[in-house]
Amino acid sequence: MLPATFYYAQTTVFAYLKDADGKPVEKAQVDLKGEGNDVTADKIGYFQFVDLKSGHYQIVVTKPNFEPKTLEFDITTEKRKDLGVVTLYPALTGAEQGLAILDNGDDEGSGQTSTVGLLQSSQDVFNRVASYDLGFYWFRPRGIDGRTSENMLNGVSMVKSDNGNVDFSNWGGLNEIVRYPEIASNHAPSEYAFGGATGVIYKNTKASDYRKGFQATYSITNRNYRQRVSLRYTSGMSKKGWAFTVMGAKRWAEEGIQEGTFYDAYGTYLGVEKKFNNNHSITFNAFASPSRRSTASPNTQEVFDLRDVHYNSYWGWQNGEKRSERVKTSFQPIFQLQDFWKINKRSNLWTSVSYQFGKEKGSRLDWQGVPNPNPTYYRNLPSYYASLNPSALVADPNNPGNLITAVQAIATSTQLWQNADPETTQINWDRLYAKNLSQTPVTGYGVTGRRALYYQVNDVSDDKIWNASTHYTYNFTDTSRFLLNVSYQNYRSELYREVKDLLGADFAWNKDPFAATNNPGTSALLNEGEANVAKYVGDRIGYNYIFRRQEIKVNPGYKFSTGAFDVFVSGMVGYSSSSREGLFKHYLYADSFGKSADQNFWNYGIKGQVLYRINGRNFLIYNGSFFSQAPFLDDIFINPRLNASIAPKLKNTLVNANDLSYVINSPLYKIRASVFLVDTQNETNVQRFFADGIQIEDSGAAGDNDSNTGGQYVQSAFVTQIMSNLEKRNMGAELGVDVKILPTLSFQGAASYGQYTYRNNPNVYFASDNIGVFSNGLSYTEFGKAYIKNYKQGGTPQTAFSAGLRYSSPKYWWIGGNWNYLDNNYLDPSALLRSESFVQNGQSHTPYADLDEARLRQLLEPNKLPSAFFFNANVGKSWILGKYYLLISASVNNILDNTRYITGGFEQTRNGKYDSFGEDYDRSTTLFAPKYWYTQGRSYFVNLQVRF
Repeated sequence: MLPATFYYAQTTVFAYLKDADGKPVEKAQVDLKGEGNDVTADKIGYFQFVDLKSGHYQIVVTKPNFEPKTLEFDITTEKRKDLGVVTLYPALTGAEQGLAILDNGDDEGSGQTSTVGLLQSSQDVFNRVASYDLGFYWFRPRGIDGRTSENMLNGVSMVKSDNGNVDFSNWGGLNEIVRYPEIASNHAPSEYAFGGATGVIYKNTKASDYRKGFQATYSITNRNYRQRVSLRYTSGMSKKGWAFTVMGAKRWAEEGIQEGTFYDAYGTYLGVEKKFNNNHSITFNAFASPSRRSTASPNTQEVFDLRDVHYNSYWGWQNGEKRSERVKTSFQPIFQLQDFWKINKRSNLWTSVSYQFGKEKGSRLDWQGVPNPNPTYYRNLPSYYASLNPSALVADPNNPGNLITAVQAIATSTQLWQNADPETTQINWDRLYAKNLSQTPVTGYGVTGRRALYYQVNDVSDDKIWNASTHYTYNFTDTSRFLLNVSYQNYRSELYREVKDLLGADFAWNKDPFAATNNPGTSALLNEGEANVAKYVGDRIGYNYIFRRQEIKVNPGYKFSTGAFDVFVSGMVGYSSSSREGLFKHYLYADSFGKSADQNFWNYGIKGQVLYRINGRNFLIYNGSFFSQAPFLDDIFINPRLNASIAPKLKNTLVNANDLSYVINSPLYKIRASVFLVDTQNETNVQRFFADGIQIEDSGAAGDNDSNTGGQYVQSAFVTQIMSNLEKRNMGAELGVDVKILPTLSFQGAASYGQYTYRNNPNVYFASDNIGVFSNGLSYTEFGKAYIKNYKQGGTPQTAFSAGLRYSSPKYWWIGGNWNYLDNNYLDPSALLRSESFVQNGQSHTPYADLDEARLRQLLEPNKLPSAFFFNANVGKSWILGKYYLLISASVNNILDNTRYITGGFEQTRNGKYDSFGEDYDRSTTLFAPKYWYTQGRSYFVNLQVRF
């Protein structure tokens, strides 16, 4: 006979499902995760699970046209456990996150049941609208840099140590696997990591969590890809404690919405779970998503006016096919092992280990001693001819062998562009091959042959990333919990350039083509001492180095409830050590070769959340945080391709973030109104770009203009701009509203008004790949202060509104639409153009004699982008046909086909002096106007899903 405690452990768990109007929800699917069984709610919305043993459980409630719900509970010795009433709310179109509200029927609320959804919800109404409607138009809530977020997959961070970004293409196409994460928005504390100022996203992909059976999806669209197909299979949990989930997906387009772009990406997933008992299980997850795609170019307004928003300068015709110079390929699989152990009824321990490796490559054209082949190079546009003396003789744009006047060239060039002549408006691959093939063979460095004037290269990052973490929780009581997260990352990335295609030539020199002019008397070798200066396809050329970083974080937390208050306090201590190891010995930089000194940083932080329950439906929530963040590798090493120089005045970034929200959560309406203030200090901002002809002045030089020891330089090279001790302020208000007008009709709205500005005038520094060491003994020179205080930050609209209606039929179909408005979007101000150097004469180093304040303000006025509004619509219908579930949905964004909205861009810095910038500014069409990315116009997405 079994002991009595065994019988007492057999428990029946039950609940009732109702909609927002209190009506029963029937035929909803209720899955008991990890147990391999599910039930269907009956006509009164009732469901139950019987004979459950002691342990921790999770159930997922799903029904077409409703948001999915995830509920967690523990069983000890009770015979029956009542989960109460579970309210299901209609799903927002595209919204893939749900808010679970456990309603115990007490309007005033009792205990924590009414606030579980608030504290653990994936997204509230504002964040959902901001993500899926406004986010489509490049709206970024609160304007905060995404590099302060934390994105975790199966317990480990997916943030890359080089730049702080997350490469979502590593699991691209696997929508059904990675959806429904847990999200702590903005700077609110999270149970899983300390995070930053833009949230913590956490997702476990346990094989048993997915619905048993098959799910097939087919989608068509006119965006970056045209078609998507996927298939997922989940075995469910077997009697022996095994569960398997596998998925494959493909997205592709022979040509995307932008001219000359293609898309070819796969996504694969394998999940294996072994359940030893109710208290212990282990999972293995593997993600592999190889991809190959081409990218599109930003362009000046002149180019957009001559062509349209779908024009792309990165491609040209070759042998009857479109060939792009900019192709990105990536294959960086991830393997993860995760252990879940319920130590006892009070404590849990999750442990994760992850390894990711693989290469990412991005191709581009390179050239030596010949004109820039890009069709949008300023000398290839009509505005260039307009800048010349009208009677000057120039090469005929239509026949370079003939000479015509500049006035004639304007008309000829304009006509060629407006007629989309491919030899003018696109890369002329045949011409590049012909130029290489026409070279007289040369002899040098032990080889003879035609050296490449034009060739294609790949910039490669070869990553190897180890992660380990542990997540421990201990429940002191039902209303207090201790948490401890410890994580470790070992990041190693080898970065180099390799020859991809010699375009008909025999080899390319690994030399600086500008050395004879900029640095006479030097070797010009980019890797001194190597045996083979001539490079062939697959050889490394230009640069080669290794980034290393080790980082450990300890994050304790404590949650408790007392009276009408729920409190969550989280702390963080972290340490990171970063270094660069050069594998090429550059002829200009003594520190280019070998391992650099370690750059070590300590991080500290604290976050707090206080929720006050006014009553069961009304809440006040305060979130506050103060933390430091160590600079990423790309911020530490300002020009790592060539040397080990460290950013000047490098410090930890300090972030002080606060917000206060009033939340109403009732069956008829949900509202969140928030005010926020985020201050950032000590930030280091590093920007790298190619500049063709930029004038760089050595402020410490004595006028030596013909060597690398000082003076002025006219450079065609990659340059680096550094701002140190940058301060920013992001403040504003947010409002999200979801109102049930009728049982089948709801209104959703969101509003955001922000003021995102720079708060100081940081120091600005400049470096060039082709100069070497300045007279100050460093590889960069100071340009003084950049006067950007009170300028608006760029990158996102600072004002946004959205309003929409949705009708959800009891017959399982829906239709909806919304209006979106975005305004106060700016380009980030160029620090160089607003530096002290900008207004100083290059010869005397004193302000220009004709400097006029009104004129200066006119030249440097912030670049505000046009406002815009958009209409979106969506419709869908689902059926249950026996054991088959069928869903078809469609959405159209930007119905009115607005193609004048600029999503982003940047100011060009070719003219870094007051006189030359003013001269260009006064032209009818400036030569070096800002470059933009425009919205792509009307787009659609149609999705068909079958489950069985």
